[in-house]
Amino acid sequence: MIAKETTKKTATKPASPAGRAPAKKVVAKTATKTAKAPAVKAVKAVAKGDVISKLRIRVRAYEYKILDLSVKQIIDTALRYDAIVEGPIPLPTEIKKYTVNRSAFVYKNAREQFEMRVHKRVIDILNPTPKIMEALTNLSLPSGVNIDVKII
Repeated sequence: MIAKETTKKTATKPASPAGRAPAKKVVAKTATKTAKAPAVKAVKAVAKGDVISKLRIRVRAYEYKILDLSVKQIIDTALRYDAIVEGPIPLPTEIKKYTVNRSAFVYKNAREQFEMRVHKRVIDILNPTPKIMEALTNLSLPSGVNIDVKII
């Protein structure tokens, strides 16, 4: 469906009484509208025997470098056992800010601000096998990395 709407207007301004400026023509621009068809999403049909289970791993750490190394280690372990991996998907960084007085009594305007940043990533492993689960539980990750595992 294509709907075209074209309008052209020409108008002349009368010359000024002093005769300084010549008459100008004003032309309106042509507007074209195209109606888009609604988007159709392709959904993969799942048979009743193919129950898709997901292993959702949420990884959190204060330092993003340690976080990225541990995520890479998790993905390499999953790919070693031919797993289908989605991610790592970065989630918004959680920032906690604290404001503290620098001195105790008189200097109310002198303050310091501190913040803690918690970086987060999500990894989904589709149809995990028991070998993958065992390999992931035997991983040794650096300290300061928090892992939450859910089966969806």
